[in-house]
Amino acid sequence: MSLPGEHEFRTVDSREVYSGAIVALRVDRVAMPGGREADREIVEHHGAVAVAVLDDDERLVLIRQYRHALGRRLWELPAGLLDEPGEAPLVAARRELAEETGLAADRWSLLVDVALSPGFTDESVRVFLAEGLRDVGRPAAHDEEADLEIARVPLADAVVMALRGEIVNATAVSGILALAAARSGGVVLRPTEAPWPDRPEMFSRRKRNRTGTGRT
Repeated sequence: MSLPGEHEFRTVDSREVYSGAIVALRVDRVAMPGGREADREIVEHHGAVAVAVLDDDERLVLIRQYRHALGRRLWELPAGLLDEPGEAPLVAARRELAEETGLAADRWSLLVDVALSPGFTDESVRVFLAEGLRDVGRPAAHDEEADLEIARVPLADAVVMALRGEIVNATAVSGILALAAARSGGVVLRPTEAPWPDRPEMFSRRKRNRTGTGRT
């Protein structure tokens, strides 16, 4: 028997249960310590990017968007899926910032990477910091994004909103608290192209393979 922390959790079998527009579900049979095997349900996801947008007055640009899973509007950071094949995370972040807020930024840093719920999904989000803002105009929006509310909130107030439970989106809470901690501690942030070992790949690969075989 291996020592604690040394066991190899091999996947001995895997089957697809469902594949939709933004997620897929698979069931893996995994080798456990002591010779057991157990099923693990995994929700595959494209992954996403988000942007902590900070203006010259140290105010965060927040959006309030309807989220059907919770049945209400949430305060969030501008964000979007990494669902364009081969698109770099920073390119996606610039695109989402313009689409959701009509803003562009001259200075970008990597703030934090967040694995949303690794007990059952590979969804991970890369959160950038954007500064040096300028207006570029927001394009026409559709569906939930046509109802976006946009506000600028002092960073200190955003921290209080998170701690009071007024901001509950995991990416937003992580990004806001990380930014506040970096500001107060003088932390040097990583470059935008730093390695991202947990970027999800399986769902995108599955969709490419399906397209390549002519299946829909």
